[in-house]
Amino acid sequence: MDSQEVGVWLEDCLEAASQQAVPPSEEARLSFCRNREALCAELALLLREAVEMKWPFVPEKWQYKKSPGSRDKANLTDLIRRHLLQLLALLKASIAVGEACWALAVVFLVDRFLYWMDESSRLLKITKLLHRRHPDTPVAPQLVIRQARVYLNSGKLQKAEYILSNLINSSGATGCWTYHSESDRVLVQAVSVQVRGLVLQKLGLWLEAAELVWASLVGYYALPQPDKKGIGTSLGVLANILVSMNDEDFRAFKTNPDIDLSFLGDSSHRLLSAAEAAKMAVVYSQYASLYVLTNVAAQGTCLLSYSFSIGCPPSERRSFLLRAREAFEIGLLTKAEGEPVISKQELHTFIKAAYSLTVVHKWLGVCPEWTQAVPACQKALARFYDYCHAGSQERDVLCGEIMRLVGQVKGLLQVKRFPNSDAGSFIPDSYRNITERPIDFTLSRFSLVIGRFRKYHASLCEADGGECSGRGAGRDGWRLCITALGTTVGALARECATESCGVTGDAAEEEPPQEEALCAHPESPPQKEELGSTLGSTDSSLGSSWQEFSLSRSPRPGSSAGELQRNAEGGVRDNRSGGDLEGNRNQTNVGYKAVVSSKAAQGSTSSTGSDMEQFEVLQAAIETVGSEDWITDILSGSPKPSGTSGATQSVSQLNLGMSSSSPNGSFSSQSSWEKISPVPNSPDPRKTSQPKPGERQSSEPFGSGDSFSLLVNPDTGDSADDHKCPAGAAPGGGGPASPKPGSLQSYHVDVNAETETDSPPYSPRPAAQNPSSACRAAPGPCAPGPCGSTEDSAGSPFEVLEGKEAGWAGTKHGGEKTSPSGHQNPSCYSCLKQNAAGSASPERPYLLTQQDYRALLAGICHECLLKRLQSDKTKFKIKKHRSVYSALHLKFSRATGLWTGRQTCAYIGEPMGMQGKQRAALWVQFLHQEERLSSYVGKDYLVPKEIQFHLNDVERQMTAQYYVTEFNKRLHEQEVTAQIFFIPSEVLLTLEGGEITGCITVEPYMLGDFVKLTNNTGKKDERFRATEYGIAFGHFAYQFSGLQEVVVDLQGWVTANGKGLTYLTDPQIHSLRTPRGPSNFADRGLKYFLEEQHGPECNVICRWLKLPRVGGFPPK
Repeated sequence: MDSQEVGVWLEDCLEAASQQAVPPSEEARLSFCRNREALCAELALLLREAVEMKWPFVPEKWQYKKSPGSRDKANLTDLIRRHLLQLLALLKASIAVGEACWALAVVFLVDRFLYWMDESSRLLKITKLLHRRHPDTPVAPQLVIRQARVYLNSGKLQKAEYILSNLINSSGATGCWTYHSESDRVLVQAVSVQVRGLVLQKLGLWLEAAELVWASLVGYYALPQPDKKGIGTSLGVLANILVSMNDEDFRAFKTNPDIDLSFLGDSSHRLLSAAEAAKMAVVYSQYASLYVLTNVAAQGTCLLSYSFSIGCPPSERRSFLLRAREAFEIGLLTKAEGEPVISKQELHTFIKAAYSLTVVHKWLGVCPEWTQAVPACQKALARFYDYCHAGSQERDVLCGEIMRLVGQVKGLLQVKRFPNSDAGSFIPDSYRNITERPIDFTLSRFSLVIGRFRKYHASLCEADGGECSGRGAGRDGWRLCITALGTTVGALARECATESCGVTGDAAEEEPPQEEALCAHPESPPQKEELGSTLGSTDSSLGSSWQEFSLSRSPRPGSSAGELQRNAEGGVRDNRSGGDLEGNRNQTNVGYKAVVSSKAAQGSTSSTGSDMEQFEVLQAAIETVGSEDWITDILSGSPKPSGTSGATQSVSQLNLGMSSSSPNGSFSSQSSWEKISPVPNSPDPRKTSQPKPGERQSSEPFGSGDSFSLLVNPDTGDSADDHKCPAGAAPGGGGPASPKPGSLQSYHVDVNAETETDSPPYSPRPAAQNPSSACRAAPGPCAPGPCGSTEDSAGSPFEVLEGKEAGWAGTKHGGEKTSPSGHQNPSCYSCLKQNAAGSASPERPYLLTQQDYRALLAGICHECLLKRLQSDKTKFKIKKHRSVYSALHLKFSRATGLWTGRQTCAYIGEPMGMQGKQRAALWVQFLHQEERLSSYVGKDYLVPKEIQFHLNDVERQMTAQYYVTEFNKRLHEQEVTAQIFFIPSEVLLTLEGGEITGCITVEPYMLGDFVKLTNNTGKKDERFRATEYGIAFGHFAYQFSGLQEVVVDLQGWVTANGKGLTYLTDPQIHSLRTPRGPSNFADRGLKYFLEEQHGPECNVICRWLKLPRVGGFPPK
């Protein structure tokens, strides 16, 4: 089957669905009948059952049978592959004659297969268009959840969370879809809970993710016929979560009275439980090659990790390495030579299994050929990166090349077939002797477990308070709909300056305004009273502003040819930074266009070219025709008219700064992504300066060629026009009344707001008295510059500590480090082995020894890691982009204070074309990333830095995550409808010949409008309700840390009304526990927060949480 041919058919179907409905011709009817009658009997039966809504998910034959026969072991994937083109022909014919039931049945049937082919984008566009034309035709829950999976993979976590929470809270209700039994509702809830567990896994919330995945297991087991495929999937996910989870969370998980891990056998060690869960997953899914490959790779990873853990007896270490080798070999044998591989996940996992097998052989020391296998794995990963960014025609060729390289590894490492008496199974006979332990899971227990999460999911569903136009029909007199997934943030002021966006007022009026609605359950508890907001927001979707800033090459619907030509030639002028966004970004390899207009901000994007398609993060991202309310309409049964009143605005229209598609709109916490050099191609002196002695720097200047075009002023980090008010703007702004002089509480903080450094003495600062700060950020015709920054950062805003002061550890006189408690960490390998990782060659201090590897793979405390790797002389920078490196992947746990490493292979891709004042963004892909189908972004300092800077960046962000997790628990207890998350950050150490040559931090890719709520002194943006939650979080962290620390510099992705979910990144922490540094203002920073950002009076969120008043500072 040719991928290009499949793409052509999908385009034809999409075009047919886009055309205006006309009475079908006789020829079209005959074509439909011929295509339907040409189906084989098995497919005809499946399609008939799909039309009749027999099941919410397309089942496998073996999925619900305890002892499947030989015919049951065939997979639906094989059937669909053989007849895919025939099914697509039927889809096109069904669309042409208006047979929506049959068309959506075909979509339902091919959905999973095309998801693995990375073709969900076009298929879901077709679904969307069919629903709008035929709103009374039911759409399967599988497709609704597919949309959530796509949002998860593409970085739109708010939208994914919203869909899943509504399905969980409404017992799987999806509009006019009819369930034939309550067990089908349970199945939909179980899948929704499982996918939501994946969302929390991506956020690094291992304990919370494990609890949700456990709930899904209860649901799958409780069905009249347990769902073996669902059980296997959840067990595999649970295994991956347990590998990443720290021991403190594992103790809390297994002692939870609602959780019984006895069916996993030995639960004495987290990694042994994980390995057993993965092995059970393999057995449950033994007839599906992709699931077997995925789960044995997870099992091998668990066993390999355990072999290095402190808990593994030295005498048993080799036996666990041999078991890991067996697991990886089983995975590599799931495909014979020449068999087709259609899935991105499958390709990624094959490379991961091959590389992991080389690591096992390295430590076993019996097969010297592993040294030859490593380059093959690296080359395969480079080809995989190309595969992810290639068109359908090139993918087939690249896929074949990748599998040939995997075959080379199998040959070098002598991977041999295993005894298998079951021809339909992909596992050896030795795996079938797994002990089945009794499990007491019932539907009533599932209801009880789900009930424990209901309060959270109900509160998330209430985050949008609109009325659904479809109310009045449906079950119990009201229509069950999921969510408004539009691209608006609420009824904000419409008088956004279209001039500053490069669009005339007439052009803005051409775009019909969008409104989104939410059908809430009539029995839902009333929402808490709204906080005062200068936004005037009355309705907001949790997806809100995630696509307001179009990153697409595609023209907006309704754009005139002249306007498109102007955009293409001259770019769109953004008066906030005085830069030409388009002109510079066209030079980057990422190749997207930053089209900012009131029309784009209202959420309209092209049906044929989305920003996600341009980035190729995942082809299944959904940026299509008009608004994204199709799920709402599916579930409400009533489509919205294309033109409505009450135009809405996006975060972009508020001129809060450039929308960022990166997981960190300002990788330097200074949010200067939109600051562009006055001369587009002018060199940056920082890149041409000679490296200092001892610096590890590539001879090729970083960002050479045309890879980087978003540059900042090397002296100040500001563009030439940053401090200018747009013409016609009043000094006080064009929005609400200007704040009183001297009122620090009323500062607005946009993404230009500086993260300030600790140089001047503390004094409450009056309102700015110079023209540069007279222009306030407010809804209206004034496009703001920076919000009155008076302290220009001379040092790195990430440098909590410099040189020997780096790290959370206290410093004694004389430079000797000690943990805050003065005791050794009992879980640290180095502490237990008397600083076994502390010795290094003076000539090559970053050449890792065997003991270094053992310490890093077993777990090493922050203090010992800094002691081993810290340097005042050697500085690091990635030498070469678009290259593959052997690497160490390091995760930090604030709860245990440990860094834990894995040996992996990483591809450092091209720059994203964005950079902050201190760091630049790079595309990164590595084999042990948490989400295989998601993209990751690396952050590398523009100027080479010592390794401790990277480690401290991650330690600080994970400390903020630790605090915010406790804060969320308090919100949940008080039934406050909001949650805040910090995106997890990790470290990649790139290696050459076992020597560290580079260091970057990595985070999951996030898509959406990036805003800055507060900075690290006294400024805050009160137009967002989320700011009040952020201030309350700072107050909470201050109390929770014993009046020692406060988290500031809050920035990320929010909703206009502040309800629901907020995702933050790159915080700063003012701390009395660590020495003062450029961004750790210590006692002065706490005073800034308490007296300026927070103020003497608590806000309503603080009062809801019953936080004690902060009083004066220093605390009495």
